[in-house]
Amino acid sequence: MPTLRILTNVQVPAEARADLLKRASGTVADLLGKPESYVMVILEDGCDLIFAGSAAPAAYLELKSLGLPELKTTHYSRVLCDLLNETLGVPTERVYIEFAVPPRHLFGWNGGTF
Repeated sequence: MPTLRILTNVQVPAEARADLLKRASGTVADLLGKPESYVMVILEDGCDLIFAGSAAPAAYLELKSLGLPELKTTHYSRVLCDLLNETLGVPTERVYIEFAVPPRHLFGWNGGTF
Protein backbone atom coordinates (compact mmCIF):
# COMPACT_ATOMS: atom_id res chain seq x y z
CA MET A 1 0.00 0.00 0.00
CA PRO A 2 2.82 2.46 -0.43
CA THR A 3 1.31 5.76 -1.52
CA LEU A 4 3.24 8.77 -2.75
CA ARG A 5 1.35 12.03 -3.11
CA ILE A 6 3.10 14.82 -4.99
CA LEU A 7 1.76 18.36 -4.72
CA THR A 8 3.67 20.98 -6.69
CA ASN A 9 3.25 24.44 -8.13
CA VAL A 10 5.02 23.25 -11.28
CA GLN A 11 2.70 22.62 -14.21
CA VAL A 12 3.65 19.23 -15.64
CA PRO A 13 3.17 19.06 -19.42
CA ALA A 14 0.70 16.40 -20.55
CA GLU A 15 3.40 14.50 -22.44
CA ALA A 16 5.62 14.29 -19.32
CA ARG A 17 2.98 13.15 -16.80
CA ALA A 18 3.03 9.42 -17.55
CA ASP A 19 6.84 9.26 -17.38
CA LEU A 20 6.94 11.13 -14.06
CA LEU A 21 4.28 8.88 -12.54
CA LYS A 22 6.01 5.72 -13.77
CA ARG A 23 9.41 6.85 -12.50
CA ALA A 24 7.97 7.81 -9.13
CA SER A 25 6.14 4.47 -8.85
CA GLY A 26 9.26 2.47 -9.64
CA THR A 27 11.34 4.58 -7.27
CA VAL A 28 8.94 3.99 -4.36
CA ALA A 29 8.82 0.26 -5.06
CA ASP A 30 12.62 0.06 -5.18
CA LEU A 31 13.08 2.16 -2.03
CA LEU A 32 10.64 0.14 0.04
CA GLY A 33 11.36 -3.25 -1.48
CA LYS A 34 7.67 -3.76 -2.23
CA PRO A 35 5.99 -4.91 -5.45
CA GLU A 36 5.15 -2.03 -7.75
CA SER A 37 1.71 -3.59 -8.14
CA TYR A 38 0.88 -2.20 -4.67
CA VAL A 39 2.28 1.31 -5.22
CA MET A 40 -0.01 4.29 -5.82
CA VAL A 41 1.29 7.68 -6.96
CA ILE A 42 -0.90 10.78 -6.97
CA LEU A 43 0.21 13.88 -8.86
CA GLU A 44 -1.39 17.23 -8.13
CA ASP A 45 0.45 19.78 -10.25
CA GLY A 46 -0.16 23.46 -10.84
CA CYS A 47 -1.16 23.92 -7.18
CA ASP A 48 -1.30 27.28 -5.48
CA LEU A 49 1.80 26.79 -3.36
CA ILE A 50 4.25 29.24 -1.85
CA PHE A 51 7.36 28.24 0.07
CA ALA A 52 9.71 30.57 1.94
CA GLY A 53 7.72 33.52 0.62
CA SER A 54 8.42 32.55 -2.99
CA ALA A 55 6.30 31.03 -5.75
CA ALA A 56 9.41 29.50 -7.35
CA PRO A 57 9.16 25.75 -8.10
CA ALA A 58 8.44 23.83 -4.89
CA ALA A 59 6.75 20.62 -3.80
CA TYR A 60 5.18 18.86 -0.85
CA LEU A 61 5.24 15.07 -0.76
CA GLU A 62 3.53 12.52 1.42
CA LEU A 63 4.93 9.00 1.52
CA LYS A 64 2.78 6.53 3.43
CA SER A 65 3.54 2.86 3.83
CA LEU A 66 2.88 0.07 6.27
CA GLY A 67 6.13 -0.79 8.01
CA LEU A 68 8.01 2.25 6.66
CA PRO A 69 11.47 1.97 8.22
CA GLU A 70 12.07 5.25 10.04
CA LEU A 71 15.84 4.79 10.00
CA LYS A 72 15.82 5.04 6.20
CA THR A 73 13.78 8.25 5.80
CA THR A 74 16.90 10.38 5.29
CA HIS A 75 17.86 8.20 2.31
CA TYR A 76 14.29 8.24 1.00
CA SER A 77 14.24 12.02 1.27
CA ARG A 78 17.42 12.34 -0.79
CA VAL A 79 16.17 10.00 -3.52
CA LEU A 80 12.72 11.62 -3.77
CA CYS A 81 14.14 15.15 -3.74
CA ASP A 82 16.60 14.20 -6.48
CA LEU A 83 13.75 12.69 -8.51
CA LEU A 84 11.76 15.94 -8.34
CA ASN A 85 14.82 17.98 -9.20
CA GLU A 86 15.54 15.81 -12.25
CA THR A 87 11.96 15.58 -13.50
CA LEU A 88 10.42 18.92 -12.48
CA GLY A 89 13.36 21.18 -11.80
CA VAL A 90 12.34 21.64 -8.16
CA PRO A 91 15.43 22.42 -6.08
CA THR A 92 15.92 19.91 -3.28
CA GLU A 93 15.80 22.67 -0.66
CA ARG A 94 12.27 23.54 -1.82
CA VAL A 95 10.72 20.15 -1.02
CA TYR A 96 9.04 19.05 2.18
CA ILE A 97 8.24 15.37 2.68
CA GLU A 98 5.91 13.90 5.26
CA PHE A 99 6.57 10.25 6.04
CA ALA A 100 3.74 8.31 7.66
CA VAL A 101 3.17 4.78 8.92
CA PRO A 102 -0.58 4.20 9.25
CA PRO A 103 -1.85 1.44 11.51
CA ARG A 104 -2.92 -1.56 9.42
CA HIS A 105 -6.51 -1.37 10.61
CA LEU A 106 -6.75 2.26 9.44
CA PHE A 107 -5.72 1.62 5.85
CA GLY A 108 -8.31 0.01 3.62
CA TRP A 109 -7.98 -1.97 0.41
CA ASN A 110 -10.08 -4.40 -1.56
CA GLY A 111 -13.10 -4.12 0.72
CA GLY A 112 -11.11 -4.68 3.90
CA THR A 113 -8.07 -3.38 5.73
CA PHE A 114 -4.48 -4.51 5.95
